[in-house]
Amino acid sequence: MERTRIAVAGSSGLIGSALVRSLTADGHQVVRLVRRAPRGADEVRWDPERGRVDTAGLAGCGAVVNLAGAGVGDRRWTEEYKRRIHDSRVHGTAALAQAVAELDERPRVFVNGSAIGIYGETGDRVVDESAPAGHGFLPELCVEWEAAAAPAQQAGVRTVFTRTGLVVARGGGAWGRLFPLFTAGLGGRMGDGRQYWSYVSLHDEVAAIRHLIDRDDLSGPFNLTAPEPLTNREITAAMGRVLHRPTLFTVPAPVLRAVLGEMAGDVLGSARVVPKRLLESGFTFAFPGIEDALRAA
Repeated sequence: MERTRIAVAGSSGLIGSALVRSLTADGHQVVRLVRRAPRGADEVRWDPERGRVDTAGLAGCGAVVNLAGAGVGDRRWTEEYKRRIHDSRVHGTAALAQAVAELDERPRVFVNGSAIGIYGETGDRVVDESAPAGHGFLPELCVEWEAAAAPAQQAGVRTVFTRTGLVVARGGGAWGRLFPLFTAGLGGRMGDGRQYWSYVSLHDEVAAIRHLIDRDDLSGPFNLTAPEPLTNREITAAMGRVLHRPTLFTVPAPVLRAVLGEMAGDVLGSARVVPKRLLESGFTFAFPGIEDALRAA
């Protein structure tokens, strides 16, 4: 990909910060969307909840990437926090998509974050991008989240939805919480351990996003997950092997529900999601296996 100007919303998050580092290292000019007054030419002001974007700051961008939103796993899902999760994603996406559509010179691509939570509970059934949305808070949120990008699509901008799985990284997300527990020898399976977890290394997540930015022939939803999902029991065993720690502890499902509330359904639920379209596009995973992904983290 030739060097270009790329706008990134959510640049301080786990995935966003890694993406910015990768793009900058290769000589691209990255413009960060920030909620405060800009401190330099590489920042653009926006207010996602109120639907405001400094459109002028996006001028000349060849790509706009939206990874912004309140963390789904950051805290217990109270009704107030669920509204915050919803508004930060749906309103933010709508504002950015509208800003992209209004530019005189539009970017080549609008990459909008999404999640494999759109499929809901899949049990042992393998699902790819052709599967319908599930039911519940997360699937319904993801459907609305992706639909909010309509202004960019209607304006003729190639639009990509990155349906991300559980990112294997020390710096945040689910594994940001798991690593300290397992390192201390307190790790173990959750519930019966038979639920599938669809994971992806942070390296492959960033590489996949860049692949989707570069390829002008790719649009629509793409699952960003490793090729072979594993059960929580299998991942627990792998964590023990890589970190050389026992994995004797088990967190019973009732305890998880008592501690996490509604969010426990996401931890105990099974999502056996595969990246069919990503593989068909020729993308190669650097860390396809769980032990490789854990060591990379």
